[in-house]
Amino acid sequence: MIVVSRTNMGALDRAVRPARAGQPRRPPSYLLAGGRLATGVLEISDDPAVLERGGFWAVVLDFEGSLCCVRFADVRPAPAAGAAALRRGPWRGPPAGSWTTSLDRDAYVAGARAIRARIAAGDVYEVNLCRVMSAPLPVRAGGPGSGGDPAALAAVLATGNPAPYAVVLDVAEAGLRIAGASPELFLERDGDVVRSGPIKGTGRTVRDLGEKDVAENIMIVDLVRNDLGRVARAGSVTVPALCAVEHHPGLVHLVSTVRARLRPTVGWPELIEAANPAGSVSGAPKVSALQIIRELEPVPRGPYCGGIGWVDADRGHGWLSVGIRTFWFVDDQLRFGTGAAVTWGSDPEGEWRETELKAARLVGLASS
Repeated sequence: MIVVSRTNMGALDRAVRPARAGQPRRPPSYLLAGGRLATGVLEISDDPAVLERGGFWAVVLDFEGSLCCVRFADVRPAPAAGAAALRRGPWRGPPAGSWTTSLDRDAYVAGARAIRARIAAGDVYEVNLCRVMSAPLPVRAGGPGSGGDPAALAAVLATGNPAPYAVVLDVAEAGLRIAGASPELFLERDGDVVRSGPIKGTGRTVRDLGEKDVAENIMIVDLVRNDLGRVARAGSVTVPALCAVEHHPGLVHLVSTVRARLRPTVGWPELIEAANPAGSVSGAPKVSALQIIRELEPVPRGPYCGGIGWVDADRGHGWLSVGIRTFWFVDDQLRFGTGAAVTWGSDPEGEWRETELKAARLVGLASS
């Protein structure tokens, strides 16, 4: 199992405890995703079994496997203005020149070359090599109208980089403050039907996509088929779409769809265990790719490349995005991840440029 079944009662107590006299009242916790606004924290748990028990949950699954589920009391349609209706003031981001990276250009290129050597040795076929960027937020980052407001950042992203799996989550008592603009579906479940939409292949225009991108995509589709096959009914895993072109702000992707029907005894715990982390942001074979990632990446990815979304356990429906194009708040810092898939056909310098391409638009939007 990837988690220990436990409800964080200390965090729940903090969620419902009123502010002391003279202290500013913390804004209410909420999730905005999938056309819904959820408020009123009832429970915080790291046990995936709660997702089968009932209720409406926010779900954050780290790339490394840590899980946090937050159950909300009230769920209603999202406001017409989206995240802009929740923000506490205008977005104040870090200065554009203040971003640092866990792997600089030389280290990233060296890592890509090391992966190609491992491919030549037969250890692996593909590894997604990532780096985490961070920058200090303005002073008083948690105060009203400051740069520490996920809804204010999400409103900027919604205007400048709309995304099909956008998420805003602000649950300080669980340590979760996220503004995501993911284009990629990790897992969607509707009853016993599950769907995944791996992205592999990125360019500025369709002309930039070539044989390497198609090979990357097909390789990961095979991996996702295998992952879902571990929990699916025999013969139910299909690929309704292979290497379809999707246009997103500033770039294009190749996207495939993998669909399956779950076995009768399978729920969210088994599905998460079989599929995490997503194949498109790890590599193939997955076990070997994850080992190489641990060797080459100096910091954990956290929610970046994990799964972020919601589960309506009463209705048997929900989705988790792949946590890419996603910002998360840690103390007084804003963080963002970017990466690229390295195969034998990769140019290490070209993979570095792909990480720059993926980061440029969103980091620019988030910066002052």
